[in-house]
Amino acid sequence: MISPRIAGVAVLLLAGAAQAVEFNQVQPEKTKLVFTSKQMGVPVDGGFGRLTGQIRFDPAEPSAASARLEIDLSSIDAGSAEATEEVVGKQWLNVKAFPTAGFQSTSVKALGGDRFEAVGQLTIKGQTRELTAPFTFKQEGAAGVFDGVFVLKRLDFGIGEGTWSDVSTVANEIQIKFHVVAASQHENVLQPH
Repeated sequence: MISPRIAGVAVLLLAGAAQAVEFNQVQPEKTKLVFTSKQMGVPVDGGFGRLTGQIRFDPAEPSAASARLEIDLSSIDAGSAEATEEVVGKQWLNVKAFPTAGFQSTSVKALGGDRFEAVGQLTIKGQTRELTAPFTFKQEGAAGVFDGVFVLKRLDFGIGEGTWSDVSTVANEIQIKFHVVAASQHENVLQPH
């Protein structure tokens, strides 16, 4: 005969396993992608107004996570009307030929606490490079908030060709900050498929 105490523990374990929280509905209106470049040593801030994507992230199982994000490059604000007009052109982002940039994760791992690291492929202007993006995760109500920072080398993607490839005018390193908000969806893990 099973003791009431063991039965109670089993019920609690099953109840915990039955509900997994997965953050998988990106909320574009709350998501931000900003950058800081240096021109003649002076920091210049900018950002992108439109980012969409798909995320699957359960904080209890980060190794099963995945992310695919797409940035509408025509939504760039480079800090001034003149700079924005310049960077959408052929020598910079060449938005006519390459309207979007994308990131597809290949792995996600926990670093301890609320810190994680996503590794994946970043594609800009038809050039794909491996990217490692550390990020933090926190739950705010029914939403998951992902914040991270990484450095992109613009010349790896052909951003700033010709005379603009001179890094003494515009630095090669661009700091990228992302703030992604995704809604959660409760899934019944014990439900038959």
